[in-house]
Amino acid sequence: QVQLVESGGGLVQPGGSLRLSCTASGINFRFYTMGWYRQAPGKQRELVADRTSGGSTNYADSVKGRFTISRDNSKNTMYLQMNSLKPEDTAVYYCIARRRNAFGTSDDFWGQGTQVTVSS
Repeated sequence: QVQLVESGGGLVQPGGSLRLSCTASGINFRFYTMGWYRQAPGKQRELVADRTSGGSTNYADSVKGRFTISRDNSKNTMYLQMNSLKPEDTAVYYCIARRRNAFGTSDDFWGQGTQVTVSS
């Protein structure tokens, strides 16, 4: 059974910081790209950032320079450091583990989501 357990969400003021974590079990962690998506009320889910086991990273333009994704393969854990938070960052943040399959698509596993609210 695959499980992705997230933590670290909460309420912060604009300009503040949060650190999200995601710990995976039931997969060979080092074979998966790990990432974060978010979904705000009334909006579609969007990619925030991802990171391969080899260290390649990808960030949404809206978070570049403010968010940093990292992973510790020895702990099966991924992190998202979020700085200079803005009200528009308010969303449910989801952890994802993704691996390419033989059919040109991906095998994806999702966490339950954690709420991030940025408000004064």
